[in-house]
Parts: sequence; C-alpha cells; structure tokens
Amino acid sequence: MRLPRLFRTTPFRLTLLFLALFAAAASAFLAYIYLATAGEAQRRTDQNIIREMRSLVAAYDRAGVDAVNQSLIERAASERPFLYLLMKPDGTRISGSIAESPIDSTPGAPSRASFSVTDYDDEGRLVKHPARGVQEHLSGGEILFVGADISEDQAYVVKIVRALWGAGALVIVLGLAGGLLVSRNVSRSMGALNDVVAAVRNGDFDARASVRGARDEFDELSEGINDMLDRLQRSMAGHRHAGDAIAHDLRSPLTRLRARLESAYLDVEAGKGDAQEALAQALDDTDGVLKTFSAVLAIARLQAAGQAPDQVVFDPAELAADLADLYEPTCEDKGLEFGAELAKDLQVRGNREFLAQALANLLDNAIKYTPAGGAIMLRVRRRSSGEIEFSVTDTGPGVPDEDRARVVERFVRLENSRSEPGSGLGLSLVAAVAEAHGGRLELSEGPGKVGEMGPGLRVALILPRAP
Repeated sequence: MRLPRLFRTTPFRLTLLFLALFAAAASAFLAYIYLATAGEAQRRTDQNIIREMRSLVAAYDRAGVDAVNQSLIERAASERPFLYLLMKPDGTRISGSIAESPIDSTPGAPSRASFSVTDYDDEGRLVKHPARGVQEHLSGGEILFVGADISEDQAYVVKIVRALWGAGALVIVLGLAGGLLVSRNVSRSMGALNDVVAAVRNGDFDARASVRGARDEFDELSEGINDMLDRLQRSMAGHRHAGDAIAHDLRSPLTRLRARLESAYLDVEAGKGDAQEALAQALDDTDGVLKTFSAVLAIARLQAAGQAPDQVVFDPAELAADLADLYEPTCEDKGLEFGAELAKDLQVRGNREFLAQALANLLDNAIKYTPAGGAIMLRVRRRSSGEIEFSVTDTGPGVPDEDRARVVERFVRLENSRSEPGSGLGLSLVAAVAEAHGGRLELSEGPGKVGEMGPGLRVALILPRAP
C-alpha cells in the first residue's frame, strides 16, 4: 500500500529525520538531567545525614549514651526530616523513630544504604517512601543509625523530568505539524510547477508558473522556468515567423524572376534578340531575394537568441567612423551632404557585426529616401542618462507620427515608399538588434521642413552603457 503523496515528499521525510534526531538528543539530555539532578539531591541528603550523625556522635563523646538517647527522643518528636535509631551492641533497639535498622549491624558490613519506610498518607493509606541512611558503631559498642526521607527530593526530580518530557513531546508534535504544513506547501508549489510542465508538454506554450512574491527558492525556480519558456516561445515564434516571412516576401520576387527568365527564353526562341538584358535583371532579382533572405534570417536569429551573441566592449565612435568613411562617397555621388559628429572616449558593449549592420541599414534608408541636395548626419553621443546613442538624421520626407510605431514591423512599407526597391525589413532588423542588446529604437522628426526638403527623420539606436 502506497503512502499518501504528502508523506512521500522530501520535506516530510527530512522532518521525520529531524524529529528522530531531536528525540534521540532529547532522551540523552533528559537522562543527563535526571542523573545530574538525582545525584545532586542524593549528595545533598548524604551530607545532611552525615552532618546530623557527627552532631550526635559529638554529643555521645561528651555526655555518653544517655545524652544521645535523650537527644534522639527530642529530635524524633520534632519536625526534623531525619530517621533515628539507637541500638545496643547486640542490635536491640534503645530508642528512635524507626523500629529496626535497614543496615546489617555486623561489624564490617556496609555503613550506607537506600531503603524505604512505610507511613500513612492524608487519607489513611499505607505508603512507602524512599529513604537513605548511615549507620555507625559508637566507641562504647552502641550502634547509631541516622537516615532521611528523600521522597520530596525524588518527587521534585520527577516533576522536572516530566516537564522536560512534556516539553519534548510538545516540540515533537509541533515539529510534526510544521513538517506536514511545510510538506503540504512544498507539494502544492511543486504540483503547480508540474502542472506547467505537463501543459507545455501537451503543447500549451503560453502556460507559465505563478510567482507568489515571497522571493524564496520556489519563486526563483518559477522565474527561471518562465524565462526558459519565454526564450523557447520566442525561438519557436522566430522560426515560425521566419518561415512565414520568407514565404511572404520571396513569392513576388521569385514569380518576377521566373517571368523574366521565361520572357528571355521566349525571345531567344523567337529570334528577337539575346537574353543578356533579361538575365541581368534576373541577377538583380536574385540578389534582392538573397538580401531579403539574409535579413529575415538575421532577425529570426536575434529574436530566437534573446540577446546578441559574442558581445565585446568597444569604442562606438570607431565603428561609426568606419561606416562614415564607407558611406560618404555614396552620398556625394547622389548629391547629398554628409556629416558626422562622433563623441570620443565612450564605451558600449555589443556585437560589432550586428551593430554595424543596423547602422548600415539606417544609412541605406536615409540615402534611399533623401532627395538630391539633402543632408544626412551620423552622430554618436552619450545621453544624460549615461546611455550611448547612435543616430542618423536625414532631410527626406520623414515618417508621420501615426506610422512610426508600425514602420518598424517586418514587411511594412509606407505608401510614399512603394516606388523604391526594398523589402520593408531594414528598420525591423535595426529594432531587433536594439532589443537584442537591451536597448531601444526611437523615431522622431528630423530638422523640419526647409523649402522642398523635409521634414526629415531622426532614427536613434540607444544602448545601455558598458558596465
């Protein structure tokens, strides 16, 4: 027969082990208390008996047996807690409070003994009381016995032991109750976690462990499980979205590519000319497909990982300077004014490759949408909050306020940009890079409307400062 689940939990078993150890230790402690207390009471009784014996022996040495006899009669009639017996050399009783000695009066026999005396209690019942006594042969041959009733001392010791046993039993009962309570709470917490695991195993990836706010190990475990499930869900969503995105965005260019190749084939077959121009266009379409495919995979990779891999601490101005050298000639070819303001002595932690790709996307967008005669500014600075900001500002048509949140979504292209080539993944990749570095992307209006230019767009990639 299996025990109930509560009794099979590890905390309950540990509680039983603790209680067993406590009971063993308590028993040893009680034995020590009993022996120490009883021994101390016995020593004190023996000292009092010996002191009383010496007093009587001194009286005998001074005044003889008659003086001792008279003293015993007086003491026996008093409230003294002692037992007395004076005997002749042959053991015949002379006087005292007991009829006979519990100790053998033969010379050489033990002079100490524990015994019991009978008496009547308050209800007239005959009871026995424990006692101890000492016997000594006087110089004249008489035998003197002095004893004491130790029932009160033993009763005191018994009370102490019973109190300790009661306290120990109470501790054991409370410990057992506490163990059951702790076991129930642990079982309930573990049951909740097992329910989450079972739900995830059955396909419910939205299931999460509850965090009670107690900041104990169960909250830490729940937070760890939730974080793991969040990462798993992001990874699965990233793979799923990557497949959907590839199917969505590659359908049109692949269809267009097939149409161009088919047109070129038909032209060559009809003798209308060579296929060089059609093949060149097909190559451009193929490059666009590969670029889109790479961007989708990069976004999926970042979202699945949760954070950018291979992060190092570096100077952001150096990275921006390399990109400025690369894009300045392109801007000049298009008739754009290019500027860079790069703050020195800054440090940021991140993946250089991903950050370079993100800034390159921002510069590509700025060049693409800024008409000739416009301007582009690349900046690196430290914010008052200590964060590091990369920003690209242009004087192009900009993005309306109501579209700025939507424009960073994948495959979103505004109406005024439909005529430009692209997949709508540029800002999506930048936003993914920012999130993977614990940062954010902010879009705001550029320098404003100046003649036919503007209002422009300012895109800021903001990262935490390096620790």
